[in-house]
Amino acid sequence: MTRRGFALAAALITAGVCALSLGNLLYLYLALLLLTVLGYALLSVLWCFLTVSCRQQLSLNKVNRGENAELLLSVRHGCPLPVGAFRILWDDPGQAGEYVFSAPPFHTVSCRLPLSARHVGSYAVQAKRLEISDVFGLFTFKKHPQRLPENFLVLPKPFAIDKPRVSPGDDGSAALARTQEDYNAPEDVRAYQPGDAMKRVHWKLSSRKRELLVRRFETPAPPDTLILLDCAEPLGGEETADGKMNLRDALCETAVAVAKMQMADGSPIRLPLYGQMANEFTSDNASGLALLQEMLAMQPFFAGEDFARVLQLELRRMRRTGAAVIITTRLDARIVEGVSHIRRMGPTARLYLVTYTPDDPALQPFVTRLQHHLVEVCYVTPA
Repeated sequence: MTRRGFALAAALITAGVCALSLGNLLYLYLALLLLTVLGYALLSVLWCFLTVSCRQQLSLNKVNRGENAELLLSVRHGCPLPVGAFRILWDDPGQAGEYVFSAPPFHTVSCRLPLSARHVGSYAVQAKRLEISDVFGLFTFKKHPQRLPENFLVLPKPFAIDKPRVSPGDDGSAALARTQEDYNAPEDVRAYQPGDAMKRVHWKLSSRKRELLVRRFETPAPPDTLILLDCAEPLGGEETADGKMNLRDALCETAVAVAKMQMADGSPIRLPLYGQMANEFTSDNASGLALLQEMLAMQPFFAGEDFARVLQLELRRMRRTGAAVIITTRLDARIVEGVSHIRRMGPTARLYLVTYTPDDPALQPFVTRLQHHLVEVCYVTPA
């Protein structure tokens, strides 16, 4: 019962007491009128509550950030008595929404509730409850729609960046030449052809087979691009309501932009995720970009591994790495030392610093040290 219902019930009791104590028919008629209104309101809303059905479905389960989707809702009830407006409350990604509509009896009413995709992430989108009121607003009954909440993914959208440089002499051709000079590890042998270098002839096998045979060597794969993403809670952004979420969007979209640029020409990438949902993405094909977007959208960016330790752990990959791309919102002495160590191991290094304050004087000494070690430093300012 609503406040208006309690007020009407109090007026009904008062009129009834006055009718019994004073014997005045006017109070008796007033009490009967209020009782009729109260009874009709209760009957209509209860009838509607017992016969109403509400179903929900997402128009799209995943969209890129900035795009829109809809929560499709269908309502039907079998109460022939007039009832008040229906009010639906649902979870929009990152906020709550509500929608008021009317539904005639024995007809299915379809509602299309807009869903905004302002921030990257995984959201449980659902219509939380349906509120049914009578025409007088005396009673409100609440019903939960059928179907469990659906997982709604808002995917990071890549933007244009400069292609990371691979370490000079480590683009695959140098590795191929080194492999062909390693006479102890041939992949196979084949018949000699005019023009083959004599140093590639397998003399022992040729003498047994009584024909010239030369060594064939395995062609090495091109070096990896290692993307190291800081999956801990973003640093900064407390000044605005969506500051943390904007930083997370920028982190994810920078990683996707680098991966898309590298995979466009078949370059292999590795992106380990040291967050609450530990995982690793490996691909050399642009078709794998959708999987990476989903993995980043489902990463909570909370309670992740200390990023300075992540840099130390990933030093073991440097032998097969031609370029390392580091993406973070924090920059301190430990991270500078980790990135510099990666650069000294051979691969080129580029650091993307996601921050609202790229001109902060406190950052300049760290940036200068990185540039001294030939690390390329780029700034990303969240939208």
